[in-house]
Amino acid sequence: MSLNSRVAFAAVVLACVSIVPSVAQNSAGQRVLTTDDLLALKSVSDPQISPNREWIAYTIETIDVEADDSSRQVFMVARNSGEVVQLTADDYSASTPRWSPDGRHLGFLAAKGDPEDAKTQVWTLDLRGGEAKQYSAVDQGVGDFAWGPDSKRMLLMITDKSASQLAEDAAAEAGEETLPLPYVIDRLQFKQDGVPYLDRSRTHIYVSDDRNEEPLQLTFGDFDDGQAVWSPDGSKIAFVSNRTEEPDGNNNSDIWVVSAEGDASTRDIKQITTNEGGDHSPSWSHDGRQIAYVTVTEPELIWYATNHLAIVSASGGNARVLTENLDRNVSSPVFAPDDESIVFGLEDSGERHLAQIDVSSGSISRPIEGGLSVRGFMQHPSGDIAVRMSTPHLPQELFYLTADNLSQLTRTNEVLLAELDLAEVKNVQFSSKDGTEVEGFIFTPPDYEKGRRYPTILRIHGGPVSQYDFGFNAEAQLLAANGYVVVISNPRGSSGYGQDFSSALFANWGVPDFEDVMAAVDHAVAEGYSDPDRLGVGGWSYGGILTNYVITKSDRFEGAISGASEVNYIANYGHDHYQKFWENELGLPWENKEAWEKISPWENVDKIVTPTLVMGGKEDWNVPIQNSEQLYQALKRRGVDTQLIVYPDESHGISRPSFRKDRWERYLGWYDNYVRGQ
Repeated sequence: MSLNSRVAFAAVVLACVSIVPSVAQNSAGQRVLTTDDLLALKSVSDPQISPNREWIAYTIETIDVEADDSSRQVFMVARNSGEVVQLTADDYSASTPRWSPDGRHLGFLAAKGDPEDAKTQVWTLDLRGGEAKQYSAVDQGVGDFAWGPDSKRMLLMITDKSASQLAEDAAAEAGEETLPLPYVIDRLQFKQDGVPYLDRSRTHIYVSDDRNEEPLQLTFGDFDDGQAVWSPDGSKIAFVSNRTEEPDGNNNSDIWVVSAEGDASTRDIKQITTNEGGDHSPSWSHDGRQIAYVTVTEPELIWYATNHLAIVSASGGNARVLTENLDRNVSSPVFAPDDESIVFGLEDSGERHLAQIDVSSGSISRPIEGGLSVRGFMQHPSGDIAVRMSTPHLPQELFYLTADNLSQLTRTNEVLLAELDLAEVKNVQFSSKDGTEVEGFIFTPPDYEKGRRYPTILRIHGGPVSQYDFGFNAEAQLLAANGYVVVISNPRGSSGYGQDFSSALFANWGVPDFEDVMAAVDHAVAEGYSDPDRLGVGGWSYGGILTNYVITKSDRFEGAISGASEVNYIANYGHDHYQKFWENELGLPWENKEAWEKISPWENVDKIVTPTLVMGGKEDWNVPIQNSEQLYQALKRRGVDTQLIVYPDESHGISRPSFRKDRWERYLGWYDNYVRGQ
């Protein structure tokens, strides 16, 4: 049975899958979820099927509360018996498990040794037994790798040494103390969250012939290369790079192919795509003749544009967009074993599916579909697929799809989930102010009583181009466990609903998205879930930004939480890392000041009366803490109840476990004080 014929069967199986997390349903003896439970939940990712299909390697991220840190280890699960085996030790973090094509070894990335000095290298495990052996020995470490088809060579992604690293090497060689150097900045794009100021050190492709061999550099130049993949015969490598005259000034990227054989002087590099938008995620056909990839055909719409699926000859030429009529975002394409169809991830209306398109006819099927969220997959040469999937009551676990069966492989959090009485989750649709249909979800407390109105929290997603989906939502579950109805929705600007729905927000922030989230609250009130006099609002990143719009335009909310937000946009020009996007959407601030000020919540900060908790990471260069400080200062100066919480050494995402718990507890404390009331 081909994947195209799996749709009906998968739908039947998914009906069974949906009851897997039945432990989460109301029953005597279960308790509500706590912040400690959120830290105890383990995160499963990166499934990799062994060549003989007997084992699936993957990673589990675990939080060590006592050490106040998290780490990943590599595991494998037996496809038939469900036996789970841990492959890497607990005293270091490991990621990116990859089987050698001959099945004898499993490679992975790890920085073993002194955490202060250890660099990430490729390590390999002999599946016949023994300790992991180091494969690479690169001074500055390795960012990614891929086995060559011969199971000996490896493709390595290596970033040039920075000026500071070169200075440290020189000082060490001379036996001198390393002194700090100033940052010397000459790039148009000079910031990136989680990274020091950007310099001219770039990431390039290398190939190593064998263990501990000096890797040979294949690509060069003042631009970054990434997403490198071997051709089936091992003679070439496809990769993604922006090699325009000024890569920092546009969002273009193309697919390139470099020869993996011969000496540097004869090695050929060929540009395969010429689209002015972003082309990425290349995947070879099994016969090596074509490359499938993801493309943006309307780059002027920046992040609002739909990501389409395309194919092109591996030697270049005219590309063919296969999903022009789909108007939904695609991801991670791979050719099916017969090369006649392509499997890919598909985002659609609050759901994330596994889809497949026939290359000749354009016919699309969905081997895995419904109220669920597929967040990653790996296809075996046989056509079997391992996926990472979640449902409203089940955090991400691994599932295995064959021609006639979909089965659950891992049950990583099963014991913990069996103890918990989780919120019920209802998928809803409602009309916004102008009649636009909007989708959302309503979480009700575990002890919910129909007819009783509850204090309600409107939580807003980041992005803005992302979506809430049918996956497990830990934050909403926590709020519901503490007695709140939780309303989440996908306002305009969200992905999953087509390009027009998303691009409605272009240079128009805080207008249709504000109307849509307010309509979500109105729906919850009208349906009898919510107490209109006990409403709260909040979000992180764009969720914080839209929260700022809400509290400058409405006084309906008793409490708000603005997390990692922006409020004074001109003040962030040259300070955050979004300059290309700001300029494309609003123009240069000194030339088009009115457009910047028109959508800036700062212009209406004097209208805020809602008690507001302001939060962010001190080292955040995605959405810098500067704007949060300004918002706090304005609220404090005006006498509005407020606090500013700044997490040291944290960038846009809060990673330290104690800080994560602190943030959740502050959410609850603020909402309990101002929304729930006495």
